[in-house]
Formats: sequence, structure tokens, C-alpha cells
Amino acid sequence: MTKPWSKSDWRTKPRVQMPDYPDQAALNGVEAQLAKYPPLVFAGEARRLRKQLAAAAEGNAFLLQGGDCAESFAEFSADNIRDTFRVMLQMAVVLTYGAKVPVIKVGRMAGQFAKPRSAPTEVIGGVEYPSYRGDIINGFDATPEARLPDPSRMLQAYTQAAASLNLLRAFSTGGFADIHRVHSWTLGFAEHDKAERYRELSNRISDALDFMNAAGVNSETAHELSRVDFYTSHEALLLEYEEALCRVDSITGQNVAGSGHMIWIGDRTRQPDGAHVEFCRGVLNPIGLKCGPSTTADDLKVLMAKLNPQNEAGRLTLIARFGAGKVGENLPRLIKAVQEEGANVVWSCDPMHGNTIKSSTGYKTRPFDSVLREVREFFAIHKAEGTVPGGVHFEMTGKDVTECTGGLRAVTDEDLSDRYHTACDPRLNASQSLELAFLVSEELTARREGQRRIAM
Repeated sequence: MTKPWSKSDWRTKPRVQMPDYPDQAALNGVEAQLAKYPPLVFAGEARRLRKQLAAAAEGNAFLLQGGDCAESFAEFSADNIRDTFRVMLQMAVVLTYGAKVPVIKVGRMAGQFAKPRSAPTEVIGGVEYPSYRGDIINGFDATPEARLPDPSRMLQAYTQAAASLNLLRAFSTGGFADIHRVHSWTLGFAEHDKAERYRELSNRISDALDFMNAAGVNSETAHELSRVDFYTSHEALLLEYEEALCRVDSITGQNVAGSGHMIWIGDRTRQPDGAHVEFCRGVLNPIGLKCGPSTTADDLKVLMAKLNPQNEAGRLTLIARFGAGKVGENLPRLIKAVQEEGANVVWSCDPMHGNTIKSSTGYKTRPFDSVLREVREFFAIHKAEGTVPGGVHFEMTGKDVTECTGGLRAVTDEDLSDRYHTACDPRLNASQSLELAFLVSEELTARREGQRRIAM
């Protein structure tokens, strides 16, 4: 007989990208304390998200996943949460108009505290330190004390995540998400003197809302126009935290990751026999799987079988992250592997992680044009293969940062030092995020019109 899955089984598997805590007793105490806390999300919410993602796999919905590269304790504020949430709502309205299907809104929020690193140490000012792995693990300051893994940081992460979720739920249902209010913010962006190509689409959205209002469909008569479903997600990297918040759903008896609605496995932690795959395979939440250039067809087939053995729609999202110019040589072979297995998956495009470069001024950045190019290549490949481009995945913020170059307001290498605030990877700012939404909307509109011509 097959041994039943246990939330602690990952401890017997090879682990990577996880800290070695120097004080085991302190770690045990934190895990025991977290295990007594309420879960941050609930099984019913995760099941609802899975149902919506199943629609995205068929082309009847579209996934928008975005937020911080790594959430910070120091930058935590209601204003930052509000601003990122607002930009995601604006992006969703634009994408909804282009796709003519519901947009599933999933934030990289309320849990995205840990980051994988390319090396265990880094040299700062000629001194070698343990790498910064996110505020849930160690501190950003370049001192031996700050870089020491501290399990008590998990408690602060939990508190911040709970407060974030509380505010996000209030924003989602309390009138802040009213579609008319959201679109009025977008109109302001379209008034920029270089935004003429976006102004027309923005005006068409206005006309559609005016027509609906004249027909009696407005926020007072249709509550769906004044509230939204908004979900949270993060990379399930720190498995002590994930296990401590794992709960049994009282309705189904299944295990649910109580740390976030959707969790994903990174490109560095997707070993088929590794600890992260072992943990994620046993929870009912939707699971994301990052797929980079090193992902082989054979590994992908094994991972799909482990993570979604019943081949349930909406369970597994494959997040492609290859880099501009590399999509054509990688995505088709993975699409073929999925088709050979008859697997139900959502295909999503992460155009951020494969396009990180070092600028002429020494800052790590991502050129807007490269991000856009990868998105367009993603859509083009799916069109050629006859498959469904189901979503996009961005590292972004609602703040007016200067971390990615290019875009409507033409951030240059020299501008990067003005407002470079990220604790880890460069993020799209509010203007760049919304501009990208307009451009992705054009791709979605072209896809929809192509389908219409085929059907005629």
C-alpha cells in the first residue's frame, strides 16, 4: 500500500535553498507557536481559485499574478499594499476588456518573504557574508549578526501577512475596487502625452461602462462591479513555515497550505525527489511550477505526475521563464511534453526572471523592451502550437520606483539610482505595469479576433 502523505515528509528529502538554523530549540519553539495560530487562508478560498484557474486553462479566464519580488518588513505599510492592489486592479480592467473573459487576480503578497539565491554567500565591501535570503530568514544589513538565520522572523512574517490579508479583503469588498473608480485612475495614465495608443482603448472601456450604466447595470444593481476576488501567493521556499501553517480541511479531510491561496515551486527548487516538491504535492492548493531553460521534458512529466496525479484542472500552473529570445527554443518542447501526457495545466508567462541584466551604472535591472518581447514570444508560440496562453506573472509595485529601464516614461540607466528600493530583484513601477497591461491586452484582443475568424 502507498504510504499516506504527511506534512512533515519533506524532512526526509534533499533540501536546497533553505537555511540551517544555529539554534534548533528556538526553531522548534517558533514552529510550535505557529502551529497554534489560525491559518491565513482557508480551503474554500483555495478551491474557488482552483475552479477559476481551470477556466483559464480552457481560455475562459486569464491569470494576472503580480507583486513584490520579496516583501520587506521595513517597507511594510498600508499605503504600499493599497498602491500595488490599485495597480493590479487597473491592469485587470484593461486585460478584461482585451480578453473578454474574467481576469483572476493573484498577488505576490502576504507571504512572499523568502528568496532563493544563486550563491550561499556574497561579497559586500570586500567582506564575505551569508547571502540575504529574505526578511523571513535573515536581515538585509551587511553584518554577521543580521545575516544569521533567525527563526523568530517567521512570527513577524506571519503577523505582517495577516495584517496584509485583512486590508486586502477590506479593499476587495469595501468599495475601493469599484470598476468605475478603478477605470478613472487608468484614464489619468492615458492622458500622458506619449500614451496616445492607449488612450483609444481607455476611451472604449469608458464607452462600455457608460453603456452598462445607461442599461441599469452599475455598482448598485450588480455587486460584481464593486467588489473583486483577490488571492495571495508566494514561493513555498521556507518549508518549516509552510508545514507549521498546514491544516486539515474539515470538509474534505485534505491538507491545505494555510500560508497563501496559491504557492509555487521555484526553478531552483523543482527537483522531482526534493523537499519542496514533496511538500507541495500533498496540499490541495493550486500549485505553480516555474519552468526555465534547464527544465527537461522528462523532468516536467515526472513533476506533473507527482504534483497533479489525478490530472485535475486548475491544480497546476506552469510558469514559463526563459528570457527574451529563448522562448522559441524552450516553450514548444515543454508544450509537447504536456500534450504527450494529456496534462491539464495553465500556461503562464513570467517575463521577469530571464531578463535580468547589470546596467552600465552597476545596478541590476530589467529592460522593459525585453520583458515585453518575452510576453509577445509567449503568445506567438501558443498561437503556433494551438494552445492557450493562460496568464502572466510580473514582479511589480505600485510605487514610483526606478528599477526597470524603459517604458512610457523612459527610465534610463542613469535614472536607476533615483528610487531603487528593492531588497532583491528589480520591479516594474506603476506606470510600466499599466503600460504592459495595455500591450498584453492588445495580444489578447488579437488572439480573440483570430479565434472568431476561425469559428466563422
